[in-house]
Amino acid sequence: MTGTASPTTTHITSHNPADPSDVLLRIPAPGAFAVADAVEAAREAQPEWQHSGAAARAAALAAVADAVDAAAAELAALAVREVGKPIAEARAEVARTSAIWRYYAQAPYEPVGAVHEPAAGPGLLLTRRRPHGVAGLVTPWNFPFAIPSWKAAPALAAGNAVVLKPAPEATACALRLAELVQQALPESVFTVLPGAATEGNALVSCADAVSFTGSTAVGRAVVRAATARGVPVQAEMGGLNAAIVLPDADLGRAAAHLAAAVAGYAGQKCTATSRVIAVGGALDPLREALAEALRAVPVGDPADEATVCGPLIDRQARDRVAAAAQGLTTVVAGGTPSDGPGWYAAPTLVEKAEPGHRLLRTEVFGPIAALLPADDLSHAVRIANAVPYGLVTSVHTADLSAALHSLDRLDTGMIRINAPTTGVDFHLPFGGTKDSSHGPREQGRAAMDFYTSTHTYTLTPSA
Repeated sequence: MTGTASPTTTHITSHNPADPSDVLLRIPAPGAFAVADAVEAAREAQPEWQHSGAAARAAALAAVADAVDAAAAELAALAVREVGKPIAEARAEVARTSAIWRYYAQAPYEPVGAVHEPAAGPGLLLTRRRPHGVAGLVTPWNFPFAIPSWKAAPALAAGNAVVLKPAPEATACALRLAELVQQALPESVFTVLPGAATEGNALVSCADAVSFTGSTAVGRAVVRAATARGVPVQAEMGGLNAAIVLPDADLGRAAAHLAAAVAGYAGQKCTATSRVIAVGGALDPLREALAEALRAVPVGDPADEATVCGPLIDRQARDRVAAAAQGLTTVVAGGTPSDGPGWYAAPTLVEKAEPGHRLLRTEVFGPIAALLPADDLSHAVRIANAVPYGLVTSVHTADLSAALHSLDRLDTGMIRINAPTTGVDFHLPFGGTKDSSHGPREQGRAAMDFYTSTHTYTLTPSA
């Protein structure tokens, strides 16, 4: 299946969010036919990759890790320029990207099934996990190296081929990552197709398994389309994450964690804190400590070593943050935005938001959080659970009983005690509940289960 560009072909344009006049690239969108061609080529290349053996696949993934390490400085600088990630976070993401590939380089040696005795008579019963074929990956811009890697590495380790459709805003990062990956893999086993909705829809319509990270609205559409085709699908979507702070917590330490989770990378993480629930007597001292911590967050050029809160990804994102604070009479802290040309927003803490306010119902994806009072821990848990999302909650306390109470009653997929809501351990399952996630977990060994299907074999003697 082939297709040619028409005079009305759309283009993918990537801007530097710290300086929107700086255009990294502008390329024609490949279109749906090009996606179908890439999937067909990947499907043809996949069997040889699958049967190349554990050692070959392990060596290839380790070679990708080495290539990422060798290009680390370049990749970090590219993330700063294309998606506005502060340089310290960009370096950390690149280091994690390398670690992800190295972690999954060991996966091909893991067992792929089990041997069982039959219920009666001689023979063997076997289970065996096999790759689906072509994994279609649709990824966001905010972690332009790590998210594509934590999807692609386990898919490849299991013997799948991969076709990746990155967010348009992270096209240059994805193409550079592809160059590094493709050096270590056979042709067509890993392909990046830039694009937008057209290309994403095409990939979902023809891949053998689909992994998506992005907004809840788009994620639901991806799940419907893949489910209708009967192919495995996972979707990691939004978050409206809460931090619960009890009076016995180290409030200075908690405020530092919260400020970083609210304003780090301008709040552009699905794990960012957007609701701060202060229990009982913690409210007044926490308000003061958190406001001071947010005002102290360095805002500015993401290339500056000191910057914690860089620009929003684009004008629309910046405007959403401004709109989220409208109608609120109590702004506890507003910070000081940069005077630069980019899409900056001040780290903001608001109070006295009505229950139906958008800050308490939808993900804003910016450096803004609402401070909420709770009478006691049980009340705080009810507040934390009373949203459509269920990704991650942090609890700050010195009381082990309170921590255990929280672990058992919070309905989020991840619960972090005396730690920020942000932060991912790639060797453990990642995912949420309710509108935050659909399907099996990502990362860790759970990812290997998603990218394979289990088959049962019965072996009996011929006589």
